[in-house]
Amino acid sequence: MRVFTILGPSQSGKTTLATALAELDGGAGKRHEVEGVAALQPFSFMGEDWAAIDIAGGADNLAHAGPALAASDAAVLCVPADAGAAVLSAPYLRKLEEAGIPAFIFVNRMDQAADRVADIVAALQAYCSHNIILRQVPIREEGQVVGAVDLISERAWQYREGEPSALIELPVTMYAREQEARAELLEALADFDDTLLEELIEDQQVMAEEVYDVATRVLQHNDLFPALLGSAEHRNGILRLMKSLRHEAPDVGAALERLSPSGNVLAVGCMADLVKHLGKMVLVRAMGADVGNGRPVGGATLGSLSSIGGQGGRLGAGDVGQAVKSDHLNLGFAYAAEGAAPLPAWAQPRPSTFRRVITPVHERDDARLSGALERLAEVDPALQVSQDEASGHALLHLQGPLHLRRVKQMLQQEFGVEVEETPVPPALRETINRSVQIHHRHRKQSGGAGQFADVVIEVRPLPRGSGFVFEETVKGGAVPKNYIPSVEAGAREALARGPNGYPVVDVCVTLKDGKHHSVDSSDYAFRTAGNHAVKEALAEAGLTLLQPIMRVQIHVPSVFTGGLVPVVSGMKGQILGFEAEDGAVGWDVFETLLPMAAQDELCNTLASATRGTGWFSTDFDHYEEARRADFADA
Repeated sequence: MRVFTILGPSQSGKTTLATALAELDGGAGKRHEVEGVAALQPFSFMGEDWAAIDIAGGADNLAHAGPALAASDAAVLCVPADAGAAVLSAPYLRKLEEAGIPAFIFVNRMDQAADRVADIVAALQAYCSHNIILRQVPIREEGQVVGAVDLISERAWQYREGEPSALIELPVTMYAREQEARAELLEALADFDDTLLEELIEDQQVMAEEVYDVATRVLQHNDLFPALLGSAEHRNGILRLMKSLRHEAPDVGAALERLSPSGNVLAVGCMADLVKHLGKMVLVRAMGADVGNGRPVGGATLGSLSSIGGQGGRLGAGDVGQAVKSDHLNLGFAYAAEGAAPLPAWAQPRPSTFRRVITPVHERDDARLSGALERLAEVDPALQVSQDEASGHALLHLQGPLHLRRVKQMLQQEFGVEVEETPVPPALRETINRSVQIHHRHRKQSGGAGQFADVVIEVRPLPRGSGFVFEETVKGGAVPKNYIPSVEAGAREALARGPNGYPVVDVCVTLKDGKHHSVDSSDYAFRTAGNHAVKEALAEAGLTLLQPIMRVQIHVPSVFTGGLVPVVSGMKGQILGFEAEDGAVGWDVFETLLPMAAQDELCNTLASATRGTGWFSTDFDHYEEARRADFADA
């Protein structure tokens, strides 16, 4: 079986394209779908087994493209026939280049194209380091695209509604345009073939068979992105695309070489889902032979494996199967016989920077929620689960609001757990304004051994980022050495939750003097004394509220960079600058310092400002003073 991934912006016609390709020979198999995320469509074409993985559009779903591409032989980028919408394809072009996978660009809905194909390709080229070459040019009549000319065979085809295109004579009006476009194609291919280059220099006639051979090698070496035209809805140009995939796309050996030059990968998970009453289902593609029921994959035997588009529970190299009762298989890994390794960096999701705290609506579901989230994370590589420090509740790190909606839906449908979501409380801190010295005596007598500890401490502010420092300058054994760690422990307890409920940072506590009793002093007594002394000092010293400031790197198509200035400024961010991103043509990295409290707002605003193409990563930078009024509800 040969596998390819179809990806592209939302509403570009990817599912329609997958359906049209599967129906060419009338051999479409059962579609396997992960609702709202991806679908695998098996089919047969000219006696060969194929599978198309259709990745749903939208930035939230791009995380699922990595595993699919890792398991694929080739990719098809489906783009709208609109030069103005080319920027929407920028994240997908970037993903294809990072993956190093052979790819075709299919310009869809040519029947609705208002722009010249050359302009559409030029707009796409702005976000692609690979040369995008036209393999076809459209035939227009009265402004409408009615067919296409293949630039290698130099044959003209007229589109027919719902049927294969009809071979026609090349229109006279198209001759000059066809010759110009073919010359550009041959010159681009000649950069990778010396024989073809010599023939062009010597003005020799170039045979179509030779050009097809060069085009195949160039595609398989991932040197160029060829662009084809058509309309999936009307079944125009579909056969040409499928024949190009059949003749030019490499086999599973090339995919294995991309993942593991040593060739020790047996299988890759390309899709995964949780199915009610069945459990975890993982669609795996065998990269080597001998993958089947009872065989070791990933360090454990497969529970139950059924072949897609075939029979039985054994997969040959390149075949796809559905694995259940194999809980050790998770999405995002490549599996050898005895272990697993994460997929390459390009196949990993972008940082999950949209955060929400979730709690079960019904308290009885509290224990079930943690188990359900663990299972969801196994099939969703972009979902990260941690614990909110302030509340102790589950903290979800997601790709965006749509991702959150899907997780909540899965929790309710598959696990019967209804949850509520709240924004993450700001991770505020406090610090003191001035130095204070406190003398505190802890004394308690209730019969028998009592409690006695006497301490003199100084609490003073430190520079930002210093954290907590404990010192002691006790002389003459006023406080025995064995009790000094207890004083420090008490101080830490007091600082962990200050008078306003926030941790107190950037302070130095110095134990300067004290007294002890030979009978009534103890570790507990000095710990209590240290705790109470620091609390008294905090109340007297005065506190300043601090908010965390994050260093944010926003990755964005350069056309949107200027628009980020007012967006960041409106969030009280400090702009550090921007520059062209290395290795990503047409992209900038916009760097800023931003309050952590604005992170979720940035997720929503960035999606709107960049039409869903931008994303960002964050790292803690420092704390700075904040107005208490800004966090009155925190």
